Amino acid sequence: MSHTQQPLISHLVELRSRLLRAFAAIVLVFLALVYFANDIYHILAEPLLQQLPKGTSMIATGVATPFLTPMKLTLIVSFFAAIPYVLYQVWAFIAPGLYKHEKRLIAPLVCSSALLFYAGAAFAYFVVFPLAFGFFTKMAPEGVTIATDIASYLDFVLGLFVAFGIAFEIPIATILLCWTGVTTPKDLAGKRPYVIVVVFIVGMLLTPPDVISQTLLAIPMWLLFEIGVFFARFYVRDSGGDEEPGGSS
Repeated sequence: MSHTQQPLISHLVELRSRLLRAFAAIVLVFLALVYFANDIYHILAEPLLQQLPKGTSMIATGVATPFLTPMKLTLIVSFFAAIPYVLYQVWAFIAPGLYKHEKRLIAPLVCSSALLFYAGAAFAYFVVFPLAFGFFTKMAPEGVTIATDIASYLDFVLGLFVAFGIAFEIPIATILLCWTGVTTPKDLAGKRPYVIVVVFIVGMLLTPPDVISQTLLAIPMWLLFEIGVFFARFYVRDSGGDEEPGGSS
């Protein structure tokens, strides 16, 4: 076996080990939460339940839906809860190949990306959902009874969670663009008027068609852009840096 194959195999073995640890963490969290699956779904459905007219409720149209839908949600919640440990495994795998200054820069990005995603999901749940569901229920035509299927509701809110979670990653995307040399903080600051227009368009697409909901999403996205531009100044790549990878920070 050649010397080239040996490091490759050792890397693959370590990658498998890291993936198995991440998977085991997700399974352990799922086993801890599965007993509370129905309660977790009730918490997720609360923003809609508070907006439903009196005498109406959510429904399940499939035979196995009342069982499978809470299980699916619990599995997804388990993954999100285990994200810090999963990211740690990713970091432990790639860190030995990084330069010392790259370790100092990337570690905060890994942590903050998870926190920002959580912040986006929380913003959607506590701010956007009550506004959106209140708007949708009030716009139902006369004579139409609102009875949302629990599986359809889960798919809808998961899509919003992902959309808002990704939207809140704007600072990370801004920093990476500057760090890789695609643009500079100065150039991004000069494009501020266009960014403001874009975030309001995105707010219009992701929220109900009212000015308040659009503004509640657009303003945080704009502020996140400004935060990204500010911190991107510390991530401008130097022309030097002859450090050896794998050095300690």
